[in-house]
Amino acid sequence: MENPFSKIDQPLKEVPMELKGKVMHDIAMAKLFMEIAELFSYNIAHVIDSVTSKRVK
Repeated sequence: MENPFSKIDQPLKEVPMELKGKVMHDIAMAKLFMEIAELFSYNIAHVIDSVTSKRVK
């Protein structure tokens, strides 16, 4: 079995543009989904907190 750490000190190779574009698109979509999930989860928690605090009064 070849040692994968033997290639660490070699110079980096250029990535093809189509692969770079696909990876950047996938990262952008993942960030979008994370931001949407954070937006909805924050609003639900805020709504629950405001409803329960008003109900006690």
